[in-house]
Amino acid sequence: MDYVEVEDAVNAPGLRLVLSAGVPGPWGETAKSLFDFKGLKYLAVRQEGGGENAALQAWTGQTSAPVAVYDNLPPVCHWLDLLHLAERLAPEPALLPGDLALRSEVLGLSALIAGVDGFGWQRRLQLFTPGMSLAEPPASIVRMATKYAWSADAAAAAGAKLAAIAGLLDQRLAAQEAAGREWFVGEEVSAVDFYWANFAGMVKPLPPEVNPMPEFLRGMYESGAGETAQWLTPRLLSHRDRMYQQYLTLPLDF
Repeated sequence: MDYVEVEDAVNAPGLRLVLSAGVPGPWGETAKSLFDFKGLKYLAVRQEGGGENAALQAWTGQTSAPVAVYDNLPPVCHWLDLLHLAERLAPEPALLPGDLALRSEVLGLSALIAGVDGFGWQRRLQLFTPGMSLAEPPASIVRMATKYAWSADAAAAAGAKLAAIAGLLDQRLAAQEAAGREWFVGEEVSAVDFYWANFAGMVKPLPPEVNPMPEFLRGMYESGAGETAQWLTPRLLSHRDRMYQQYLTLPLDF
């Protein structure tokens, strides 16, 4: 992916999307896929994962990615704000159902994947553990672990929480399949389908020929495969693969 630096993006017009360059971060990959689904063009802006990112903080008020800035509107970085921005800029095709009951289900399931204490949050706690267990943890790991309130106790509890979330998602897909449906909610693809497809890569990345991620990161994401294999069901993986076949672009470009 072609990136511009923060300093060059500040005064650029239109939609700018700050991403962690060189890695398939699940929050960033989801933001990209939501905008792509909407047909929204954006300027990709470089962020250094775990770095100080002083220029980004001066522009957007924080140092992490993803962040979206549209024209002169305030920057948005929360997963829900990014989703609503996509819906506002391009109402069709919709990522949120018009039916309020279905909409609440999409938002609730998406929060379990991408929100505070959700799937991605718990997996991050696990991934920080080797670095935070060192006598002198790297500064980049400390910065990221602090944002996620890492502690040894929280990391130890993460596995059970991941299994519970994955179990609920699997049950949801099973119920949908029994009703002749292939997506998490209702009859149509929605935001939660995009979130799961992208976040599943934190435990089972796509193969190198379509996901040329750094090998050190692949090793981290694949760590604990024996445990995750117990709850990363064929149904959940089939859903992920179906999303890439129908809605997500391969090979990944980051």
